[in-house]
Amino acid sequence: MKILIADDSRVMRQIVTRTLRQAGFDGHDLVEAQDGKQAFDLVQSEKPDLVISDWNMPEMTGVECLRQLRANGNNVKFGFVTSECTPEMMQQAEAAGAEFFIIKPFTAERFDEVFSPILG
Repeated sequence: MKILIADDSRVMRQIVTRTLRQAGFDGHDLVEAQDGKQAFDLVQSEKPDLVISDWNMPEMTGVECLRQLRANGNNVKFGFVTSECTPEMMQQAEAAGAEFFIIKPFTAERFDEVFSPILG
């Protein structure tokens, strides 16, 4: 499977990658985006099976990216790993079609719990 990791922090993309490996998801093809616009474009060209996105990013936020994908008929599995979490954000994510919402800091156990049903 192909997983797209979208976060404007290179360090956070590396942490997400490492945590995926620690959770046992190390056999997947990983693609990185440094903002929401790049994530949107890479979903079109790379056709990932899963998008793990930050919420706040330059160019286009994570939720804007998700909304744009859904508006274009793209139903890629998409969710958020973010440090911010308000009830409004969770409602927006759910309304846009997000599959998950993971709050930083996160653990390999949390990744396993969330991604096992998605990645098998």
